[in-house]
Amino acid sequence: MNFSAIIAIFAAVVLILFSHRTEGASMVSLIQPSAIMIVLGGTFCAAVVNFKPSTLVNAIKASLDVFVEKDKPHMNVIDEIIYLAHQARVKGLFGLNNLIDNIQDPFLKRGIQLSIDFNNPQMIYDILKAEISYDEEEELINSRVFEALGGYAPTFGIVGAVFGLIQIMGYIQQPDILAQGIAVAFVSTLYGVGFANLLFLPIAGKLKMNTREKILFKEVVLQGIVSIQMEESPMVIEEKLLAYLKYHNGYHKTDNTTQAGVYCTR
Repeated sequence: MNFSAIIAIFAAVVLILFSHRTEGASMVSLIQPSAIMIVLGGTFCAAVVNFKPSTLVNAIKASLDVFVEKDKPHMNVIDEIIYLAHQARVKGLFGLNNLIDNIQDPFLKRGIQLSIDFNNPQMIYDILKAEISYDEEEELINSRVFEALGGYAPTFGIVGAVFGLIQIMGYIQQPDILAQGIAVAFVSTLYGVGFANLLFLPIAGKLKMNTREKILFKEVVLQGIVSIQMEESPMVIEEKLLAYLKYHNGYHKTDNTTQAGVYCTR
């Protein structure tokens, strides 16, 4: 679980409620089911108009990655690349045929298969680069969905506030009821701005960061694949990947024929 994100949202809600309470206002005044219906109902209906329902569902599923941290075997894949480079250096590219079924990362596996089938580094680069671009666009649509939700929510908050003001204008001759009604009406605006800036837009930003990390990693794997196809030295390949390895703290150089070999022989 990504407890930092969960705690941050919880802390923000608590601070808002605490500030509201210290002003002497009633907590009950913030509980407006009709306002929630207008804001969330209108927001998601607008999103269905803008996006396909399947796209919206996929985006919601992807948003779970914001709150659930998954293991990222990036270092294992890097070690695999170095090990495969060593084997290609010793046995040739065709010698990787016996290892390809044990490669865990699908992108690396496809790249190695292409390297074995085609003796053309530029063509392999072009094919895999096109796949990376497609994957990036497919990933970015999830963040765009939440950016759209973040744009719709405040607008529907204003719609809810306007509805509330229209209703309360019937009590214009009763100042006490009018003042209370105006306060309640603006709860919709609070919901709209709150959902947008505390939930939808931060999720969109986090999904973009996740996409950036995934694409960056595939770019590194692509560099490794092309280097293997060109039968470069494992040491040279490791130096090429060094910037990414430093980006992920905790990497330590390994014996290419021992520890890295575990990932391709299991």
